[in-house]
Amino acid sequence: MTKLNKILVVVFVIALSMGVAVGQDNNPTDWNIGGVPAIAYNSDTGFLYGAILDIYNYGDGSVYPDYIHTTRLTWTRTTKGSGENAIFFDSKYLLPYDVRITAEAAYLTERALQFYGFNGDNNPAYENEDDDAYKSRIYYRHDRSITRLTTDLQKNIFIPNLRGIFGIAYFKTKIATVDTAKLNDGKDAADRLPPIDILYDVYKESGAINTDEALGGNTNYIKLGLVYDSRDNEPNPMSGIWTEALITTIPSGLGNDFSYTLFTGTHRQYFTIIPNDLSVAVRLGYQSVISGKIPIPFFMLPFYQSSYRTTEGLGGSKSLRGILKNRIVGNSIGFGNLEVRWKFLRTKLMGQNLYLALNGFMDAGKVLSEYGNAEYQKLNPFDDEQGLHISYGGGFRIALNENFIVAVDYGMAKDAFDGNSGLYIGLGYLY
Repeated sequence: MTKLNKILVVVFVIALSMGVAVGQDNNPTDWNIGGVPAIAYNSDTGFLYGAILDIYNYGDGSVYPDYIHTTRLTWTRTTKGSGENAIFFDSKYLLPYDVRITAEAAYLTERALQFYGFNGDNNPAYENEDDDAYKSRIYYRHDRSITRLTTDLQKNIFIPNLRGIFGIAYFKTKIATVDTAKLNDGKDAADRLPPIDILYDVYKESGAINTDEALGGNTNYIKLGLVYDSRDNEPNPMSGIWTEALITTIPSGLGNDFSYTLFTGTHRQYFTIIPNDLSVAVRLGYQSVISGKIPIPFFMLPFYQSSYRTTEGLGGSKSLRGILKNRIVGNSIGFGNLEVRWKFLRTKLMGQNLYLALNGFMDAGKVLSEYGNAEYQKLNPFDDEQGLHISYGGGFRIALNENFIVAVDYGMAKDAFDGNSGLYIGLGYLY
């Protein structure tokens, strides 16, 4: 039996263009479509198949490299029941009064989602079949289903580049232990997962996960904040600042099962080294519970708020590349990313603007204040304070018309305690 397999095959569709007309200034017009179909295999959750499709409307091309609006469609399935169904929409021009709208509708089913406990200090060897401490390949997993509807509105206020943001979200989460019998279906006896209590079961039975949150719940929220954005090109800026301060509150009422408030601060800055070709991009992030139920429901710990799209971390493709997904969670977290980006080739493909780029990066994150109730402390009496969790690596980009960017990143964890490495294929730059 091999270790947990990562992505084996990904086929890139660089561009599928429909109704593209090129004006005298060679700017793209009308509709552009690009997609990335992916094929992956995991020895426990099965064969994954699906695609991510980006649809851009450039209108008459007068706002290029900006777009009139964009829609991203995501659809994936695995043979053991996991899946992602999502529609994401963004436009500065749909609504009157220069209001930008960003919205998402998603339904996610994950039959073996990573759950490494709290504060980034559990032993990953429990899932390593070659280690004497091995318990199960799914010891750090649980079952999760999410229904998510979000809408954010932004408008310029007071001074150039400063925007106010207002957002609302419907967020329903269902949690359960992993259905081991389903994952074992069709496996040889030697490959079957053992019938043991996984970490989620241990935490639930001991009270480290409270009864009222153990099976999930509703966390519908309201978001308010300020965004300063002077980027020269949103998909891959060569210069400018994109920084934001957000308050996200899950109030009593609104159908919520919990009530608390988060503060999220994110600063991103871009520096030109060689005009049009070489740049440095920096991101610093901080998120903390500032009022209400403490500890907050454990299943909301991985989510990091943004003015553009909510992500999960710390750990994984959207935060610390090469570190195990959701490895580092706590009541407050901080992280940073440093990335060098080099566009080494520019040309035309079927009348469209194409560039190829390389990037090197270093990511780091830390739990700043720990999560856990009294029962959790009893289970972890020698819970040591963790230092920085660091990863580094490189990547490759294929970009059409500045906006559709096929992204490949390979990251490596500095400490084996945080994992080994990760290969990530998707669309766009990290920030």
